[in-house]
Amino acid sequence: MPTKLNKLVQCADGFHMSVQANTNAYCHPRTDVGPYTEVEIGFPSMREDLLIPFAESPQTPTKTVYAWVPAQIVTNVIAKHGGMIGGELPQGLAYLYAAGVQNESI
Repeated sequence: MPTKLNKLVQCADGFHMSVQANTNAYCHPRTDVGPYTEVEIGFPSMREDLLIPFAESPQTPTKTVYAWVPAQIVTNVIAKHGGMIGGELPQGLAYLYAAGVQNESI
C-alpha cells in the first residue's frame, strides 16, 4: 500500500508547506499511525525562522526538508502565518484555522 501524503498546508497570508508523518518521514513515531509528536516539513514557500533549526540545508530554506519538527513548532508557524485555510496535518497535530474558516470548508 502506498504511503498517504497530506495535502499542502496553506496559510491565510499565502505561506505554504508540506507537513508529513509516516514510516518514510523524519517523524516520531516513525510509523504510519500517530499521534505524532514530531513531523517532517518540506519545501516551505518562504524562509521561516522558527523552522531553520530543523533544516537539512538552512542555506536553501525553501528547497529543503526539516526533520523532527515538534508539533508545537508547527502550530506556532501556522499561527504566525494567520492560520490554515487549506491542507492536512498528521494525526495528533492541532488544526489552527484562519479567522472565518471552518474545518468543513477545508
